[in-house]
Amino acid sequence: MNNVNDRELEVKLYLLHPEAFQQKMEDNGANLLQARIHEWNLRFDAPDHSLSASGRVLRLRQDAITRLTYKSDASLSTDVADRQEIEVEVGSFDSMRRILELLGFTVYIMYEKFRTTWNWQGCEITLDEMPFGTFCEVEGPDAAAIMQVVHDLGLAWENRILTSYLGIFSMLRNIGFTSAENLVFSGFTGRGIPQKIFEKIDIHPADY
Repeated sequence: MNNVNDRELEVKLYLLHPEAFQQKMEDNGANLLQARIHEWNLRFDAPDHSLSASGRVLRLRQDAITRLTYKSDASLSTDVADRQEIEVEVGSFDSMRRILELLGFTVYIMYEKFRTTWNWQGCEITLDEMPFGTFCEVEGPDAAAIMQVVHDLGLAWENRILTSYLGIFSMLRNIGFTSAENLVFSGFTGRGIPQKIFEKIDIHPADY
């Protein structure tokens, strides 16, 4: 979603009942922008790891199209995660990866998800099926619009998440829940995450 000055403003929410959430989107007449699709991501870093160390992101994403994205470190000074995001569509995933690697960047981590995307009340809303659980993202023009959508969906604003999916993955590795190197479904096969594990990293369901 394009915001003023290439800003990305969003929150994430952990869901226990994704089917009910999806039904709620349909019942509210949300505009389906993208039906459920598999998404594959490569995150790159410089040889000195300066991008990840500073919270910056250089990402190559493949779903219905291929996009190269730059993100700044997130500011958490408001009620939402706020960061600069510049994104461009490219023609070939493999060619863009090769260009980045020839420039000296290497793949820092790989991750995947299934994503469904709607537009509703001026916000972009996604249902994200991650290897460690299901979440929704609400991205909008400002914090007030995002908060209103979360409230109107009956979700708990106080349980919003401002970190990235890779940040959640890092926390799960830090507490010893997983030793997987990449955030892929094969690394979590048969390992549903109990709520008590999420509670250890201060993540709580928004649809309780």
